[in-house]
Amino acid sequence: MYDLLKPLRVVEASSFVASPSAGLYLAQMGAEVIRVDQIGGGPDFNRWPKNDAGSSLYWEGLNKGKKSVALDLGRPEGRELLAALATAAGEQAGLFVTNYPVEGFLSHDKLAARRADLVTVRIMGQANGGPALDYTVNCALGIPQITGPASLGAQPVNHVLPAWDLLTGAYAAFALLAAERHRRETGRGQEVRIPLSDVGIATIANLGQLAEVLTTGENRARYGNEVYGAFGRDYVTADGERLMVMAITPRQWTGLMKALGIGEAVAAIEAERGVSFARDEGVRFEHRDVLVPLVEAAVARRTAADLGSVFDALGCCWGPYRTMIEAARDPVLVADNPVFSTIEQASGLSYPVPGAMATIPQEERLPPVRAPRLGEHSDAVLAEVLGLTSGAIGKLHDEGLVA
Repeated sequence: MYDLLKPLRVVEASSFVASPSAGLYLAQMGAEVIRVDQIGGGPDFNRWPKNDAGSSLYWEGLNKGKKSVALDLGRPEGRELLAALATAAGEQAGLFVTNYPVEGFLSHDKLAARRADLVTVRIMGQANGGPALDYTVNCALGIPQITGPASLGAQPVNHVLPAWDLLTGAYAAFALLAAERHRRETGRGQEVRIPLSDVGIATIANLGQLAEVLTTGENRARYGNEVYGAFGRDYVTADGERLMVMAITPRQWTGLMKALGIGEAVAAIEAERGVSFARDEGVRFEHRDVLVPLVEAAVARRTAADLGSVFDALGCCWGPYRTMIEAARDPVLVADNPVFSTIEQASGLSYPVPGAMATIPQEERLPPVRAPRLGEHSDAVLAEVLGLTSGAIGKLHDEGLVA
């Protein structure tokens, strides 16, 4: 964690992945993020994966470093408290992240009536207000039809990484800071709406994939583990290890040829076909019918350890295929990585958790802060942000409005 955003205060009312990840990123850069949930937990409080005791590791992961307030949002008094927290006074406050519906008690217009310069970042499913999740967005973009080997025909392949949620969460954190900067310059607040479906379609358009199908009139074919438009795929070594090998830049291609001792064979192919593979990754992709078997045979004659040391020495781009548990036990990725610290979570388990993904050499990296227990900061937040007395807070507890 870093203190770059201190003393910004962000109130978050959200669930699932996109909105909580926006709050997580802001908290890891130093913002005070107050997550408000229904008493007993919102719809994501018990999501898988869980530990043996039934606590959600998912919830612990996405809510590190936040403060937690638990209110009865089913009652008008509880909703009033959430609205008051979101619109509380202060130059560094009035920043609200949510995936609640556009209309309702958390509509921007209703909240802005209480604080005119409020910044609301609202994550949505579809721009028209319709529901959508990462997986329903993904299936509508055509990505599952180009994922996997050609032998699958028209059968779709869903992804297991909620990429659109994660992109949306990161974009929401960026949008909130952009709107906050605009408020500092103009004094004006605003609502920023970020639909998952728009993030999805805009992203594939930004990558040129939308223009590709519109100009060719055809869908892209499936290429399995081959990287489209570049030279890259998986290869098996003499000792049965599988490596992902890429050659995008001229240096990577030159290093790969030298490492595998295939320079003369590649030169013969270039002469025969009247092409040069030196600079254009696309040309390597077009002629993968002869290049892939050449590399495949060369890799199959060497062990993974031998190739790895040679690849590293020559600046090749490669990586071993690992299971997730192997990745978790890799000291470079986790144990010796300054991004990670082993801390005790609210569940009582101790395990390595990441702080900010960015490394800022000029700033002190602070250790990550565990996820809160549900409602752990209810009393402190109500006292500090809303100025409620201990008696008033006690009464809210007696009435079942706060936990």
